[in-house]
Amino acid sequence: MIDLYYWPTPNGWKISIMLEECGLPYRMVPVNIGKGEQFAPQFLAISPNNRMPAIVDQAPADGGAPISVFESGAILIYLAEKTGRFMPTEPRARMQVLQWLMWQMGGLGPMAGQNGHFLLYAPEKVPYAIERYGKEVNRLYGVLDAQLGRTGAFVAGADYSIADMAIFPWVRTHKAQQVPLEEFANIQRWYDALFERAATRRGLDLGKALRAATLTEDARKALFGQTAQSVRAGEHRRD
Repeated sequence: MIDLYYWPTPNGWKISIMLEECGLPYRMVPVNIGKGEQFAPQFLAISPNNRMPAIVDQAPADGGAPISVFESGAILIYLAEKTGRFMPTEPRARMQVLQWLMWQMGGLGPMAGQNGHFLLYAPEKVPYAIERYGKEVNRLYGVLDAQLGRTGAFVAGADYSIADMAIFPWVRTHKAQQVPLEEFANIQRWYDALFERAATRRGLDLGKALRAATLTEDARKALFGQTAQSVRAGEHRRD
């Protein structure tokens, strides 16, 4: 059994989609990031970066004590290695998957996150930030579109992989990002194909009712007012 510490966001969807694709038994443990539950001592013991998702594998392959994993990219790799699925073992093909997974982790996710923040959540409009991150997200979509033009099917080659699962949830937010997907024909084709996968739909639907329609002031503070002191407070409660 996998315990999935989760909230329905792009990073959370990566793992719910992977678990659905693999058919692994799991239970969802909601982490309400709008209420600051990511700073709870019991969660910090699993995810010291106070970010979800995280997992606890209650039945690891070595038969030992439960294994906890934080960071969505690391979780995808762990689950791929546990199941032997969605990541090739041949060195060149494996490296293609890992490169595009890291591209998402280091590029598309952070830049789209900043773009979305300044478009949707910043208390005042900052034109420079909106232009800066909007252009970078546009550039990254161009990189992805070119790659899909080369591969023809999936991001890292002919086979569906954890690279696709990592990237898809962030492209899922293209409307909020103000990215016209019709300008990227290869991404549009790939996105439509992945959206039709039953496991993708189930992963996106997990915890759907948990998403708040509006962002309260308390939620804004929990999401955007975090400092080192927030972590120290959680660690103090653990002692």
